[in-house]
This record gives sequence, structure tokens and C-alpha cells, in this order.
Amino acid sequence: MPPTLTSSASLPRRRRSTRRPRLRRLAAWVLASAKDRYGASAFVFTFAVIHALLWTVILINLKAAQDIHMDVAETFAWGQKFQFGYGKHPPLVGWVAGLWFRMFPVTDWATYLLAMTTVSCGLVICWMIATRVVDYRRAFFVVVMLAIYPIFNFKGFKFNPDLLQLVTLPLLVLAYLDAFSKRSAASGVWLGIAAALALMTKYWVLAMIGAVGLAALIHPERREFLRSPAPWVAMVTAILAMTPHLLWLKDVDFVPLTYAGDVYGHFTRAQTAMLVLGYIEHNLGLLVLPVVMAVLALTGISLRPPRAALARIWSAGANTGVKAMQALNIWFIQIIVAVGPPLGGLIFSVYMKTDWGISLFFLTPLALVAIQRLRLPGIALFRITAIWLVLTLATLAASPYIALHEFSDDPKVAFSYGARSQLARELTGLWHNRFFTRWSVVAGTTEVGEPMTFYSPDHPAPLTPGEVWSSGLTSLDEAKRLGFIGVCDTTDNRLPECEAWMAANGKDAEQVAVTTQRFFKGHAGPAITWKIYIVPPAK
Repeated sequence: MPPTLTSSASLPRRRRSTRRPRLRRLAAWVLASAKDRYGASAFVFTFAVIHALLWTVILINLKAAQDIHMDVAETFAWGQKFQFGYGKHPPLVGWVAGLWFRMFPVTDWATYLLAMTTVSCGLVICWMIATRVVDYRRAFFVVVMLAIYPIFNFKGFKFNPDLLQLVTLPLLVLAYLDAFSKRSAASGVWLGIAAALALMTKYWVLAMIGAVGLAALIHPERREFLRSPAPWVAMVTAILAMTPHLLWLKDVDFVPLTYAGDVYGHFTRAQTAMLVLGYIEHNLGLLVLPVVMAVLALTGISLRPPRAALARIWSAGANTGVKAMQALNIWFIQIIVAVGPPLGGLIFSVYMKTDWGISLFFLTPLALVAIQRLRLPGIALFRITAIWLVLTLATLAASPYIALHEFSDDPKVAFSYGARSQLARELTGLWHNRFFTRWSVVAGTTEVGEPMTFYSPDHPAPLTPGEVWSSGLTSLDEAKRLGFIGVCDTTDNRLPECEAWMAANGKDAEQVAVTTQRFFKGHAGPAITWKIYIVPPAK
């Protein structure tokens, strides 16, 4: 007997009815996993690992038509020689890169895995911070908000000092919260070590250290904290831990400060104002996505008026899910680091680079979730996790097409699509064919020299012509003794300066022109001619 209209119409309803219990069971499992300490710890760690792996694959796809960023190549070069500083920055980023590439091959995918491992470690540390301030449900909600924050995914593709701060600054805040709570000498030691690690990443972290100090001074419980040994032990520990680097700074005549002044100073008030506005706009724009997704997760998608939807998650009653005194610390720190740097940039006419905000807003999700009046429905955990998963898988599926579209749409951008990896291999072959020895030194701008260090199997030390803040990896005297290859980019407006330096320091050089061009899925990238100067080793 053929099915009746009634039975066929009821089939979709049955399917929907079976789906709803499944979704409810899944939502209940997410909620149960995030509620207690041990289950939440395992859940967050697993989530961070999955996030790192998925986004590593996404970045490999997105960047398939490009070489690695020069910042990443620079940190790799620093890692070839462990020092107490590298001219531009303190040494921690070079140490991490050096250790990483002693365990992993020197390949593009390993750099993206390093970047995603860094941000995923930051996620775990941010969860540990959140558990000191809110309950475990809210802490997990914070972690997923951060995973949606672009700094912790596609904007975090390059491992450099800015990205490493997503580990060291959360460590600093975590150590401060522990010291503020325990007020013991031992907690002060850990706070001092965390402060030293942050400073060994980049001097910019003084903004966060200052914010932590101000938060301690304006907190209602400041007297109890300042009368304890914790802050004073922390100061002594930080100074002792920083002593080797401070001695190095003195030995090199404080060249990192010279670098900062030369590159980021000397701007007019009008230029600084425009840069500050761009900094604010950029960082607020990046925060929009996780905040909007969090609101959707909290309220759900319904036909109710916005006021009615918000009323369900807003209440004036007591909230046992938030520890008020620690929440004050988070709000104070986040407000200070949000307002202080741009205000300081305006006052002192400092170049405000948009990337400097990468490390300063990781507390924003926690500051929002720690609002006393906010209520967190259990279903919100499932919703925010589902949103993260859908966004991640959609990006994974689209990533190969995005890479092809960007390359085919504007393949003539020499900076993004210049075949520096191909040039490194060709120059290695030229050196070996002439001298039958390892290529030891490459001379060129940062944009050229550091990629040669990364992509050449000989990993020659980079020498940047005319740079007063030398990395210390090699010297002009050593370059002349060992021989070097100088590279000038004919598309660079600094070509005359490069040619003049090569003429002065490579008088016996053999001059060669090398042209490279990248091809990606049937599309041709820019053809770049490089002026090559091959200086033989001293006899």
C-alpha cells in the first residue's frame, strides 16, 4: 500500500525529533566535560591540540604560494646561535626557534606548526588564568572565544616576538594572580621569573608589567599584597634573572634601544595621531568577531526581541561563578593596557604598529565573561564550541581556493610571491660549484638575507649592510675571511645603497644576475632579477 500523505509528512518531523536528543546529549557532554577541574583540564588540553593541528593545516594551505614571512626567517636565523640578545630584541624568541628546529625539519609547515603551538599554549595558560577568576564553565567559554579571536588563528601565522608574547604575557598575569592570592615568597619567585621571561621576549611587555603594577596599587586589597613578601621577592628575582641580558645590553652599547629609536621614533604629531587611530581601529576590529559570536552563543538565534533575549542572560542577583577581587585585577589590567599605549604614543609621538596590539587583548574575553551580572546558560558552551568548529572547518575547506584566488588575482606582488626559496637553492649551488665548501655568510637586507638563511641547506649567517643594530651572528671581518654572497633586489627602492655597499666591500666579487619566478597551479608569479655578488674566501 502506498504511503499516505500523513506518514510522508511526518518523516521529517521524526528525523528532527531524533536529531534534537542527539544534540542535547552532545551539549550535555560538553557541559559535563567543562564543569569539574579534572574533566575541564583534559577537555581544554585536547581542544588546544585540535586547534593547533587544524589551523596548521589551514595555514599550510593558505600560504602554499608564498615563502615564510621574513620575521619567521629572522627568528630561525637567531636560533642558529644562542646569545643573550640579537640586536633588535631580547633573546627568548631566538632560543625557542633554535630549540624547535633542532626537533623539527627546516620546512614551511614546521614554522606554521610552531606558530599554532605557541598560540595553543597561550590558550591553555589563559584557561588557567580564567579558573582563578571564574568557574570552570566560564573559563572554557573564554578559551573558545580566544580560539575564535583572529590573533589565535589566521593572524597568528608568523612566529616572532609579538606572537611569543601570547605565552609569556599570560604567564605573567597567571603568576601575578597567584602571587596576589597566596602572597608568599615562593609565589613572588614565580612572578619574578615570569616577568623576566616576558622582558626577554620583547621590551614592549613593559606596558603589561606596568599595567600589572598599577593594578596592584589601585586594587582595594593593595595593602595586604604590598605588605607581603611576594612583590618584593618578585622584583629581586626578576633583576637577578635579567642580569645576563642586562650585561649584554651594556656590552653592545644598548643597540636594541637604538633600533627602537631609529625605527619607531621621529614622527610628527599628525602622523602619530593617524597611526594611533589605525592601531585602535585594527585591534577593535579583530575583537568584534569573538564578541559577536559569544553573544550569539549566549542568546541563541530566536525571534524574540533583543531586549528579551538579553534579559535571559542578565541578572542583578548574586553570582557565585565570579571571584570579584580577582576579576577586579583583570579589569584593571585590561583597561590600562587598552588605554595606556595609544595614549603614550600620542604624547611621545611614537610609531604605533598595529601588530603591537596582538599581545595586549587576550584578557578581553575574560573581562567580559567575569561581569557579575552576566549569566552563562549551559547550552552556551555547546553553541560557542559549535561556532568555532563550523568556522574552522569552513576555513579549512576554503583555504586552497583562497590561496589560489589571492595568487591569481594579484600575482605580481614581489614581496609576497617572490621566489626567495628558489633563489636560496640556486645560490647554494653556485657557491658549492665554485668553492666546494659550505656557504657561510649572506649579505643583504632583512627581507632577502634571512630567507636565504632559512631556505639554503647551508643556513648561512645573515649580514645586513649598514645595520648598526647587528644581530651578532656574524661580522664584516668574518664575512670577508669566509667569503660571502651579496644579494641586491632590483625591485627594492634601496637598490642604490645595496649596490654601493657591495662595491665598497666586495671589490673582487664575481657579479651574476639570477632571475627567479614562482608558478602556482598554472599561474605565474613575479619574475625578479637579483644582482648577485660572489666574494671568494680570503686566501
